[in-house]
Formats: sequence, C-alpha cells, structure tokens
Amino acid sequence: MSVVARPPIVTGALLVRMVTVVASSIGFFLPFSVVPEYAERSAGPAVAGAANAALLVTTVAVELAAPALVARIGYRWALGLGLLALGAPTLVLLASSDAAVVIAVSALRGVGFAITVVAGGALTAELVPAERRGEGLALVGLVSGVSALVALPAGSWLAQVAGYEAVFAATAVVPTVSVLAVPFLPGRPAAAGRAARVVAGLRTPALMWPAAIFAASAAGTGVLATFVPLAVRGGPVWLAPAALLAQSATAALARWVAGRAGDRRGHERLLLPGLLMSASGLAAVSLTSSSVSVVAGAAVFGAGFGVLQNATMTVMYARVRPEMFSTVSALWNAAYDSGMAAGAFAVGLLAPLTGYPPALLLTAVLMAATLPLIPRARRSP
Repeated sequence: MSVVARPPIVTGALLVRMVTVVASSIGFFLPFSVVPEYAERSAGPAVAGAANAALLVTTVAVELAAPALVARIGYRWALGLGLLALGAPTLVLLASSDAAVVIAVSALRGVGFAITVVAGGALTAELVPAERRGEGLALVGLVSGVSALVALPAGSWLAQVAGYEAVFAATAVVPTVSVLAVPFLPGRPAAAGRAARVVAGLRTPALMWPAAIFAASAAGTGVLATFVPLAVRGGPVWLAPAALLAQSATAALARWVAGRAGDRRGHERLLLPGLLMSASGLAAVSLTSSSVSVVAGAAVFGAGFGVLQNATMTVMYARVRPEMFSTVSALWNAAYDSGMAAGAFAVGLLAPLTGYPPALLLTAVLMAATLPLIPRARRSP
C-alpha cells in the first residue's frame, strides 16, 4: 500500500514572504506605543489618542479598497508600495512633532499597513497548498505573532535607551529594506485583471458569518489589551503583564494546533469551541479580584482567539476562487481591526458607568450572544 506524500508547506517563495511578514509586523508594532507618547509630550493627550486612531481608521478603510488595487497592479507592486508607505513616512517624525504631522504620518502608515496585509494575506493563501492551508496559514501567523510580540515592547525599550529618533529610524528602515525581497515573489494574483469585489464579499453569507464570529472575538482582544492593565490596577505589579503574555502565548500556540487539526478534521468544527473559549475566558478575566482567574482566563481567551483566527480565515479562503483571495484577506483583516476598535471603544464608554469587571463580563456575554451564528457559519456554499 503506497503512501501519498503531502506537499511541503515551506517553499522558497514562502520563506521570502516571511521576510515581508516580519518586516510589516515590526513596522506596525515597533512604534505603536511610542508614537502616542511622543505626541502627548509635544502636543497633548488628545493628539496621543488621535494618532493611533488615525492609524486604525485608515487601516480598516483602505483594507476594503485594497483588493481592487491588488487586482490591478499585482502582488509585487502592491506589497512593495504597502511596505514603503508603512515605513518611510515615519522619517518625517524626525523633523517635526507637530500634531497635524503626527496624525498625517499615522494615517499614511495605516494606508501602507492595510495594503500590506491584504496583498500579503492573499499571496500567502496562494503560496500554501490547499490541502495544508490551515497549517500553512498558522505557520505564517505564528511568525507574524512572534514578531509583533517582540516588536511592541522593543519599541518602548528602544525609546527609553536611545530616544524616539531611534525608533522612528528603525521603523522606516526595516519595511523599506524588505522591499528588496519583493521581486522574488509572484507578480500577479491568479486570474489577474479580474477585479476582486469587496461589495460582493460583503453580500456573501458564507464569508460574512465567519467574519462576524471572528470580529466578536477580536472585540475581546481589543478590550483585554486596552483595559486589563487598568482593571487590575492596585493588584500585584506582575498581574497585567502576566495576563497579556498568557493571552499572546496561548493564541499563537492554539493557532498552530488549530491549523493542523483543522486540515485533518475540518475547520468548521473549530468555530464553536473557539467562541466558547473566548467568551468563557473573558468572563473569568472579569473576576479581577482573583489573580489566578485573571491569568487563567486570559490564557483560555487567547486559546479561543487563536483557534478562531485560523479557523475563520481558512474557512473563508476555502469558499472562494483564487482571484477572490484578496477580497477574503480584506474582509478578514477588516473584521479583526474593526472588532478590536469597537470593543475598546464600547468598554471605554461603559466602564466609567459600571466599573471594569461588569464591563468585561458584559463583553463576554455579548460575545457568547453570537453563538447562534455558528450553524450558519458552518454551512459551505
């Protein structure tokens, strides 16, 4: 009895793609916590908040427009332009800390990041064999997640030891230099010239139900990252960092496990356990008087989020033709970013009225309220 060899995941093209994955993660996260601090010192707290708001708002808006650009100019040009727009504008901050300049630079970087994740995400889906797509996407997601996990605190550390200028220079250099790898990637998407239709994707239930479930879990991520340090203030000094580390670590591990398991048994089956873990984990985090509950809850939430990250993305790619991969990438990333922003914004309004524990618990309840969407999201067209 012969054994059919499974196609390899890691190829030369995918390794080149990972260079741009690392570069875009560093370009986005290295200055993420530094720019608001830089803006606050020179222009006040309002500009500090507006800087990252401009970054996220333009990211979501351009993600929905980027598939048309990818279809017109191809992967290489789109990814190269995105990396340049993500990094190069940061050099302007070396010369000016004016409020308008900081906000404009953040907005331009959001444009670059949106193009990078949409073009790069679609390209990754094409480079990975379809029968091992879940595992391949998990591997690339792990590379991106670890890069982000390192870059976010590294930016804060670099600003303290070498100044803001060092952070801004590094942010400009890394994505820009990575453009040198882009010519070694495929040049155009499959069926090039056939415009990817985001509006059609928004009208397709087979894509939007998984995206809605993922957005609900992403809202919890936005809440956890933004408010857990505030919710546990007054507790042990190690509690907030431990919770955030537990969430990040279990998300990365669960994403990898979900990719392998989903390729073998079906990714649709992972939607229910992923959502249940996300909601129950955040509910446990709301018990802020218990350090064990906060850390364990963050770990459970991270595991559920990691499962949904990979399962929803793989399910959505499996339901379209390759020429629609950039549309799927846009919809999934928009669900991610808008979910995070909506969760953080809503709890920011609610917490002053209720306190943090009830606000966190209500977020978990609303997340669980999306459970009726699971049967619809499982249906394949």
